[in-house]
Amino acid sequence: MRKFRRAAGTTAVLAVVALTANACAEQDSAGAGGDSSEIHIGAWLPTTGATASYGVPQKAGAEAYFKMINASGGINGRKIRWTVKDNAADPQQTVQIARELVGQDKVVAIVNANGTSQAEAAFPFVLNQSKVPVLNEVGGNESWYKPPRPGLFGTQTLYEDQAAAIAAWTVQDGAKKILVVHSDPAAFVNVAKQVEPVAKKVDPSVEVDRLTVKYQTTDYTPVISKVKAVKTQAVILILTSPEAAAFLKEAKLQGLSLPTYAYAPVAAESTVSLAKDAAEGLKAVQLVKAPSDTDPAVKEFRTAMAKYEPKQPAGFLALWGWSNAKVFAEIAKTIKGPVTADALDKAYEKATKVDTGVSPVMNFSPSNHLGTRSVQRVVVKDGVWTSEGDFYTPPKRG
Repeated sequence: MRKFRRAAGTTAVLAVVALTANACAEQDSAGAGGDSSEIHIGAWLPTTGATASYGVPQKAGAEAYFKMINASGGINGRKIRWTVKDNAADPQQTVQIARELVGQDKVVAIVNANGTSQAEAAFPFVLNQSKVPVLNEVGGNESWYKPPRPGLFGTQTLYEDQAAAIAAWTVQDGAKKILVVHSDPAAFVNVAKQVEPVAKKVDPSVEVDRLTVKYQTTDYTPVISKVKAVKTQAVILILTSPEAAAFLKEAKLQGLSLPTYAYAPVAAESTVSLAKDAAEGLKAVQLVKAPSDTDPAVKEFRTAMAKYEPKQPAGFLALWGWSNAKVFAEIAKTIKGPVTADALDKAYEKATKVDTGVSPVMNFSPSNHLGTRSVQRVVVKDGVWTSEGDFYTPPKRG
């Protein structure tokens, strides 16, 4: 009898362990995308703080897309649940948010988040320790993709390649002497340095100088005086949107009229609203088509924004969010069975010819985790950013 009781007790313990293990497995499976009713993904975005002007519209654009696709049945019958947490553009907060999203919320991927240094801080936990993919992050640098990191996939043409595109455009427009005006943090300096080699590749006789400006400078009076003194033929701005607007306003005030070019962060509605008529004629490269474009895919974006996110203007940054959300959805659709972290990683590596209609066609592979090097040329005409031509790939650097 005693022996039987011990056996029964052992059986009971084993049964409890088995049930617990099964429950944990079911919970982990659901957290990894096993839930047949939804796909749970997350993101960190700066919806407060100094860069909220980027995070808020980016969030609204993605929300509009996810709401639209959920209203039509979701992805292969699964609704998308996108959990967004405010990191105020702070790396330390981003690490804590990453732990919450992965450990508590059980997201299968980080999708359409924002920030280079913020993501870098979270990579050790998210990518290395948890093996959760980071998809379509807004930001990044060349080291993210050369060599490709497991689980990290991007849709944004690198800032360095944006500089290459601007350099080629400026020279092709006939400039023989170019001045690059840039902020002093290392990230801006590195991008500014990419202009000269490509400009000289297009035309070896071109002269390129650089003018460094203190980050977040508001008084551009002495800056414009220096620009006038060097007698340049064209200016390239590697600045934030408010800084670029301050440059343009002061240039107009001092009677300086030069062809002016900029990279994607400057090609925002905020630049035009701050600079007003001083922004007229400004040329820039962008990651997406102009929101005013007549293309049907852009019209769909504007319609969805009006329906699902009516308080947020349908501008460039919202279109960034929309495009990244659509890339994710298009690739997730190809997955047969549970949408897990591993399944997403494999699906991205096999994804080619992903066409959102509003951004360059994306092509990934096991050796290429950055979907595109292409950009769109945009110009301010009558106070509105307008597309010029189609997406194109800039000359290779180096």
